[in-house]
Amino acid sequence: MPHFLIEKENIENNFITVSEKELLNHLVTVRRVKSGENILFFDKEKNEYLCKINTVSKKELKAEIIKYYKSQRELKYNISVGKCVLKSDADFSAIQKATELGVKRIIPLISDNCAVNPKIVCSKAEKFQKIADESVKQCERIDFPIVENPIKLDEVIKRKDFDLIIVFSEKEENLTIKKFFSKNSYKERTILIITGPEGGFSEREFKLFEENKIPQLTLGKLIMRADTALTAAIFGVIQEISDE
Repeated sequence: MPHFLIEKENIENNFITVSEKELLNHLVTVRRVKSGENILFFDKEKNEYLCKINTVSKKELKAEIIKYYKSQRELKYNISVGKCVLKSDADFSAIQKATELGVKRIIPLISDNCAVNPKIVCSKAEKFQKIADESVKQCERIDFPIVENPIKLDEVIKRKDFDLIIVFSEKEENLTIKKFFSKNSYKERTILIITGPEGGFSEREFKLFEENKIPQLTLGKLIMRADTALTAAIFGVIQEISDE
């Protein structure tokens, strides 16, 4: 069930009232919710509210709280992804999947083999965040990932706000996710996963990884679409660092 962000002031006497124009229009006009239906809300303190719609009009929606609880739908680990910009459909899919998998930060990267004009990429920054925000609602995630403004790949690998940067490389054949994390524990640290564009990384970028001693990992022998590779990389890292 999709859930929707509300402010604490929307809650009074066991009822949630929605009058904010954009959300109300989405619920009434787009989703066409009706009296008697169940609906799920959440607030910035990570509480979720299962409600039953009491009244609904174009001016206001009122829903009675059936129960509320602290949400557990949040990734325990601080994982970010630096994804080289892809063609539109694949790019949007990659952002959606990264959001569904719980990453804290999404950084669109401009690489040597980027198939999209950098000027066009930069103009899409707001759209990228909107896609992530919509994905949060669909997967009932309780926190919103930050989608940064696009930057060059060269710049992100010089950042100091990550304890570990790893890149998934089509050139690497032996160092799997399992092998790497069996020797390196990063459960309590910040991790940045970098994945490449449709055309792969350039020779200059491979040298850049080597010069900066960035581990290059493999996803195996199968050839994947760039957005699929990103999904596999994130999920693989989560599986290896998870203690559940």
